[in-house]
Amino acid sequence: MIHVRYLLNKSTNALSNSGILYAVIGGNAVAAWVETIDKKGARNTNDVDLLIRREDFEAAKKTLLAEGFIYYDVPGVQVFMDDPDDLPSNGIHVLWANEKVQPNYPSANPDPADSLVLGDRRILSLESLVRMKLNSFRRKDQVHLQDLLRVGLLDSTWPAKYPPELATRLQEILDDPEG
Repeated sequence: MIHVRYLLNKSTNALSNSGILYAVIGGNAVAAWVETIDKKGARNTNDVDLLIRREDFEAAKKTLLAEGFIYYDVPGVQVFMDDPDDLPSNGIHVLWANEKVQPNYPSANPDPADSLVLGDRRILSLESLVRMKLNSFRRKDQVHLQDLLRVGLLDSTWPAKYPPELATRLQEILDDPEG
């Protein structure tokens, strides 16, 4: 957890200082939202996920390389690591804003402009973060949604914010919050 926080702080500070718009997504974004209600209720995660516009990537890459990160183009995701002996799964993963992660996903990723500063970094808005979690809907995404529900950030009014396919997925979590 300490190393993930280090990667998160180092990367987001560098991007902020360079004026590159980004948003923290994934487990770190869920943790940031959970911590607004329950300071000790967040789960640990082993990586950092960032949302960046494709057209800003070269500037972001230059910034992160200047900070000492090593770049890897892993199929489907751009990865930055600070230790060449570490696993890419423990690195910084860049996802493209305004594009689908997988062709079968119901909707595209949001734009990093749909974010706010929580603590000292940009975090994707809660509504867009939930949409991303509903899009992928893997087991860990479902657990993240359960975490948001547990602290009261989601309730029965939320499915109405999403198209039917995503609303149905969220309703599953609401109907069986323990999974």
